[in-house]
Parts: sequence; structure tokens; C-alpha cells
Amino acid sequence: MVGVQEVRWDKGGTVRAGYYIFFLWEMKRKSSIGNRFSVHHRIVSAVKRVEFVSDRMSYIVLRSHWYNNIFLFVHVPSEEKSDDSKASFYEELEQVSYHFPKYQMKILFADFNAKVGRKYFETDNWE
Repeated sequence: MVGVQEVRWDKGGTVRAGYYIFFLWEMKRKSSIGNRFSVHHRIVSAVKRVEFVSDRMSYIVLRSHWYNNIFLFVHVPSEEKSDDSKASFYEELEQVSYHFPKYQMKILFADFNAKVGRKYFETDNWE
């Protein structure tokens, strides 16, 4: 299984390509980030649910022997975004994660938009 973000695909639904089934999110607007899941055909029968919460958040639930595995994919707003958009993202993440049963395994995959470079570490206090 693979989760991919920043996919430019207008139509949602499922598409088969070779050995994989693609679960696609329908983009509502051109500026959407978009995401999708690619699942190998051998494990597609284990897919219980695919949910695209927003263009920044989605999850897939796979059935396993004892419990379900929940894979949550998020694309965190960058530092340049407004405080309101960042706050609403984290509120949405909290709401979605509280809906998952506590006994199920939850794995978070995230793009935290980290900034790396000299200007982010410059300070007069480094000795």
C-alpha cells in the first residue's frame, strides 16, 4: 500500500493499473492538494474503508487477523499559512483521530512541511 499526496487528478473513485488499485480523491478545486492510495491487488480484499476527509487528510482501514489497521495520511499546512488555517487543520485531525477505536493500530504518515536551511537556525545565542 502506498499513500501519495499532491496528486493532480480531477476524478475520484477507483482505477485499476497493473497489479494495483488506486483509490482517488475527487478534486473540488484546482488549488487542492489531492491525495490517493495505491493498494496491491493481493491485499485489496482487506480494505474495509477509504475516507478522504479533506484535501489535506485521508485514511484507509485494513482488516487484519486480530484487529484493524488504520493508516492516516496528512499534509500539514506550512508555516506561511494563516494561524486560523493551521488551527482548523489540527482541530480536524483531533476530531478524526478521536473517532478511531482505541484498540486498533493507528499509523500516522505526515508531510510536516519542515523548513531546512541556514536562515532557520541563525541565532546570536549559539556558542
